[in-house]
Amino acid sequence: MSTESNKRSVVVGIFVLLGIVIFVAGVFVLGGQQKRFTKSIRLIAVFKDVAGLKAGNNVWFSGVKVGTVKRVSILSNSQVEVDMDVEQSSQQYIRQDATATISSDGLIGNKIVVLAGGTNSHPEVEDGDRLQTLAALSSDQIMETLQENNNNLLRVTKDFKELVGNLRKGKGTVGAVLTDSLVANHFKRAMENLERASENTTRITGSVSQFAAKLNNKGTLANELVTDTTVFRRLSRSAARFESAANTAEKTVTNLNRSSDNLHRASEKLNNNNSPLGVLLTDQESASNLQTTLKNLSQGTALLNEDLKAAQSNFLLRGFFKKRAKEEAKRKADSTAAQQ
Repeated sequence: MSTESNKRSVVVGIFVLLGIVIFVAGVFVLGGQQKRFTKSIRLIAVFKDVAGLKAGNNVWFSGVKVGTVKRVSILSNSQVEVDMDVEQSSQQYIRQDATATISSDGLIGNKIVVLAGGTNSHPEVEDGDRLQTLAALSSDQIMETLQENNNNLLRVTKDFKELVGNLRKGKGTVGAVLTDSLVANHFKRAMENLERASENTTRITGSVSQFAAKLNNKGTLANELVTDTTVFRRLSRSAARFESAANTAEKTVTNLNRSSDNLHRASEKLNNNNSPLGVLLTDQESASNLQTTLKNLSQGTALLNEDLKAAQSNFLLRGFFKKRAKEEAKRKADSTAAQQ
């Protein structure tokens, strides 16, 4: 009996030992998953709605689990404080401008806290820091959005059904084209005309291409006009000269117009009987008087010449005229000597 009792005790002891080993292993496994045996820091985030988040849920950063939610507590009517234990080894990657968001582990999985963002211009987080938060869409909001999208899809499907029905009945332009042979023929002719217009456009494009190719041929006048700067400058100077000549011609025409106006006014004055020239040209009596006056002046001039000749023969004035004749001869002689 003692031997069997000893065996039973050994078996019980083995089972107890195995149970203790399994229990310790389970504690270590669960502790490892909950990050109970790693050094961590405490971070705080305040949300308006945690959407069912509870202590023990995971904390993710860039798709990697870096900690767990330690505590969820209500601060006020619209604020919930979430305390997170984050691995100290991940502290160097999380910056003070990072944000915390409530998300789900999968479509209908447990709620998690997602840390995102952060720039190297800000220092890394410290124990007890409070992170900024972003409001996340709840499952109800997602369902409402899906429901609205379903309603929109239903309306689009209904409209498409009505459109197809109208096309089958021949309603509208497209329906008429599809069902009415006359409209189809018109549309066909329009397409043929469009095709011919396209062919004409192609030919015109080819002609333009040939003309451009001729422009690129060196030695032609068109190429020189396009590429030779000397010819261009000559044409510019010719155009400038032509413009100057046109301006000169315009000024000449203006002057001629002015001269014509002056001649017209002069002719009007000559034809006017009140002006002296008009009287001389139109009044016969004045013309006769003028002729008589000129005849008298001619006769007076002849008599004056005779008087001057008689005065030269007078002994009182003879010396004066001789002296004057000598001076005139001397002046002529000096002039002739100077020219030689």
